Amino acid sequence: MTPTKETINNAVVNCLKNIYDPEIPVNIYDLGLIYNINIEDAGDQKFRVNVLMTMTAPDCPEAEYMFREVKEMISYIEGVKEVIVELTFDPPWSFDRLTDEVKAELGFL
Repeated sequence: MTPTKETINNAVVNCLKNIYDPEIPVNIYDLGLIYNINIEDAGDQKFRVNVLMTMTAPDCPEAEYMFREVKEMISYIEGVKEVIVELTFDPPWSFDRLTDEVKAELGFL
């Protein structure tokens, strides 16, 4: 099957839902650490994946590990030629970014 922007995006989301914050037992996607996923055509039926993400705090001791894991795991997706992960703290992460399921699981609802 030839990859499309949609199939790559779905694979990226699935990938991110399998990467867990080491300090909170929640995946980084549902935790709200992913601000944006942009899929661009890179030619030859390959795609460039740009991920804008944050950490729960600027001094997060696991930041480098999670940053590398996101880049590495997405690079394994068939049809991905390049992965660019950018870290931002604007806006800062807050509990409002949690999905409703995670809020319920953690007792915030």
